[in-house]
Amino acid sequence: MGAAVLLVAGCAKPREKSADPTLQPSSAPAPGSPSVAASRPPERHERLLELERTYGARLGVFAVATGSGVTVEHRADDRFPFCSAFKGLAAAAVLHAVSLAGLEKRVRFTQADVDPNVKNSVKTQDRVATGMTLGELCDAAIRFSDGTAGNLLLREIGGPAQLTTYLRTLGDTVTRSVRTEPGLHRDWRPGDQRDTTSARAIGTDYQKVVVGDALPGDARAYLRDLMERADQNLNSRERIRAAVPRSWTVADKTGTGSFYGIANDIALVWPAPSADPVLVSILSSRTGRNAEPDNTLVAEAARYALDRIT
Repeated sequence: MGAAVLLVAGCAKPREKSADPTLQPSSAPAPGSPSVAASRPPERHERLLELERTYGARLGVFAVATGSGVTVEHRADDRFPFCSAFKGLAAAAVLHAVSLAGLEKRVRFTQADVDPNVKNSVKTQDRVATGMTLGELCDAAIRFSDGTAGNLLLREIGGPAQLTTYLRTLGDTVTRSVRTEPGLHRDWRPGDQRDTTSARAIGTDYQKVVVGDALPGDARAYLRDLMERADQNLNSRERIRAAVPRSWTVADKTGTGSFYGIANDIALVWPAPSADPVLVSILSSRTGRNAEPDNTLVAEAARYALDRIT
């Protein structure tokens, strides 16, 4: 499932410009190149536009049937805050650095690390006295979206900037990690490019670390297992998982913001054990700082995308 499957040039729209060259997607064709002149207009997805109007929202959708290459794209290169969706990628960066054997390392932290403003510190808050292994932190960050666990994984790899560096090795020139929880979503404002990504960029990252060759096979299997069991998180159960039959296998990571109704979900979906996976990456925000995230919006967008490509 190479880059040719994921990066459908005919559907790509011009990327935003930035003085920071690391924010420019490497797949963007040069202006005036033959591929630009010959490209067809992106498909207009009326159902996704209808959902945006109904929910007062903006959707970023990038979905690919990896076997056939059929793709659904809608604002796939627009920026959205990634929120807790970074945690699976932080775990991948840890696995890249230490391998499975290194997950036995015990990480010590203090009560000061368990910030009361960090959401969902449900696992770390009771482990200050004993610390947690890296494996336990990966489990807490992915399956329960424990914010403190996510921060500790970032600390283990050297901070948010090192997560950005790791993602650059995957070919992601868009995602930019700058802050930790809770600032990465609590302090975000429209127009802020820090701690943002696109549906295409983060979806491609997850494809590479879960079913690609970015990690060794045992590390991929470990990460996939945690993401398959992420339904411990209510948001996970009510987003992409709510749009697929119960017999399908879903490995996902959600992200939810404090403001602007940010609700994200990135998943690899298998209709059958022997089937090629389907990548579904959905990012969303809503109008107004105090707007609430809406799981149904994400589920409906996922249902539409899956209906089109499976």
